[in-house]
Amino acid sequence: MIERRAMQTWKMLWLAMVSAILVACASTDESEEGLPTGSRTEQAFYEAAQRQLRSNQWDLAVRNLRALEDNFPFGNYAEQAQLELIYAYYRNYENDAAIAAADRFIRLHPQHRNVDYAYYMKGLSSFTEGAGLFERFLPTDMTSRDPGSARESFAYFSQLMARYPESRYAIDAQKRMIHLRNLLARYEIHVANYYFKRGAYLAAANRGRYVVENFQQTPAVPDALAVMVQGYHLLEMPELEANALSVIRNNYPNHPAFNPDGTFNYNYYKGAAGRSIVHRATLGLFEKSDPRGFDSRELYNPEYNRDETPLPPELL
Repeated sequence: MIERRAMQTWKMLWLAMVSAILVACASTDESEEGLPTGSRTEQAFYEAAQRQLRSNQWDLAVRNLRALEDNFPFGNYAEQAQLELIYAYYRNYENDAAIAAADRFIRLHPQHRNVDYAYYMKGLSSFTEGAGLFERFLPTDMTSRDPGSARESFAYFSQLMARYPESRYAIDAQKRMIHLRNLLARYEIHVANYYFKRGAYLAAANRGRYVVENFQQTPAVPDALAVMVQGYHLLEMPELEANALSVIRNNYPNHPAFNPDGTFNYNYYKGAAGRSIVHRATLGLFEKSDPRGFDSRELYNPEYNRDETPLPPELL
């Protein structure tokens, strides 16, 4: 009899302990979400998300905003939560999720008074898509990276400008588009320099021509013209070479590819023509010293211009 009572007592104690653990776990789950114990209302989710947004707790904010939308899809805070979810994803470096959330908002609320914000965040999320962990904290030449994200970002910002030219985000979007256009043009020069290195002179000249035709008024145009002069010279196309040389001499006489006497320095970048037999035979795999490429950013692009480097007369 005593043993039976002892067993019942132990069972009751064990059940009490299990119940306490389950309650503690439930309370912990709620506290991790930033919600008051036992409160899972629409307002509680939204207020918790607001606190987390203000304190830069992006992951928790995403969780609460998603929970709000899942549990109260037609509530008072639903539309605002969808907008803030885009921002929380963006700040949490979940750029693909931010773009998807922005697309969803545009699809569900095409006439919303703040739909321009969704278009803007699409461009902004794509704008930073190519920036990895190191690029966020260390200086990196983004013009040499895959331009896919830059092209997408430019397209998204273009949509914003076309649909909502009076948007409060239009000015910033326009500035970013200028930066992206400069970046895309400079990428073409990087590719042209690579083609010179491999001895693909026609491909290099075509890249330069592409910049001149499609990226007018960007700081890469002087280098694009120099690429054309060099490429056509190596291809023995004197007429095309003379045309490009005339344009660069008249518009950018201080380009570093010019000699002090005003003649074009065809040795400025010899490319594969000036390399050893080993370099040409192995496409540069076993000879790592590269000739100088066409890159006059410090002279013509204010973003790279050093204080001690005076601007050329054509830019004053």
